[in-house]
Amino acid sequence: MDTQALYTQRRSVGSFDSNKKLDDTLLKKIIDTAVLAPSAFNLQPWRLIVVKSTEAKQKLYDLSNKQPKVLEAPVVLILVGNKEGYAESNPVWDEMLQSVGGNTEIVDGAKKGAAFLYGTTEERKLKFAESNTGLLAMSLMIVAKDLGVDTHPMTGIDFDGIHKAFGLAEAETVVMTIAVGYANTEKPLYPRRPRRGFDEIASVV
Repeated sequence: MDTQALYTQRRSVGSFDSNKKLDDTLLKKIIDTAVLAPSAFNLQPWRLIVVKSTEAKQKLYDLSNKQPKVLEAPVVLILVGNKEGYAESNPVWDEMLQSVGGNTEIVDGAKKGAAFLYGTTEERKLKFAESNTGLLAMSLMIVAKDLGVDTHPMTGIDFDGIHKAFGLAEAETVVMTIAVGYANTEKPLYPRRPRRGFDEIASVV
């Protein structure tokens, strides 16, 4: 599917067919492709919790204002951002060292730059985690659509409750959840509502 078609045909599915399962191999392909999304310094400050079991889905359902799609979709992804993903403990720094031929000066400079840009205040830490994980989120939904899989992002959730219930680390933050599966064709989508375009949202300076 070409890019124009992907963006025009992707929709946030309101209801999923609970009888259609999502193949594990296909889910892995979606994720392995979507992680090509850009991130600051290629630090990839994110991880996913793949919610599949009945018990885990019920727990997430209760923390998602009881949105039926949480139970209907075969999989719901919890997108977790790492507010300290710039730290030296991130294994990406080792990969960077190899990619620059062992030049420690380049990597040390990048580490210092990242720590300054993203780690000097709590606000910057949160922006770092959420903005980068947001790039992954859209990538996941576009790749899924390209492979014939439907999605629905959710932010009407209990962020703190999910953080606690799913055992996130202190430095981690819940960015959003995404239901993944196949649309319930017996419940057609409403027509796409209009979007504001260039003339309304863009300022040329």
